[in-house]
Amino acid sequence: MRRVLAFAIVILASALSPSADAQEQRKTPYWASISASEALMRTGPGKTYPAKWLYRRADLPIKVLEVYPSWRKVQDPDGETGWMLVNLLSDTRTALVTGNEPRPMHEAPNTSSRIRYLAQPGVVGRLSECAGEWCALDVGGRRGYISRDHFYGTDAGESF
Repeated sequence: MRRVLAFAIVILASALSPSADAQEQRKTPYWASISASEALMRTGPGKTYPAKWLYRRADLPIKVLEVYPSWRKVQDPDGETGWMLVNLLSDTRTALVTGNEPRPMHEAPNTSSRIRYLAQPGVVGRLSECAGEWCALDVGGRRGYISRDHFYGTDAGESF
């Protein structure tokens, strides 16, 4: 009886959890973010591969280039590529403010609207929507619209 019960639990668990095949069906490249406070980028898809980088920045946007069962080949904002465990990543869309000077966050998605905040280069925020050349960015509760060419974290023309 125990063996039948254990088998039933295994079958139920596999039916309720997403399969590796379902994860692999997602078209690459796509955007994600680092969900952990510390995440290692490795030279290959396995814990036996040497670490290249240690990231200590949750919400950092990354681009997923390839999918391997529980690993993702990613590219960081500096163009570095390597492999990360999928459980260190999130589907939450984020952005990293770029450039050498503060970037305006507007009240509405246009340059003639009032500037609500100035986002410093290197600041990371969460994206909630993008259309045309503007995206809504939330940095610690400060929300505004920022021009797509002022951050890393989306593809040109992408809408969501």
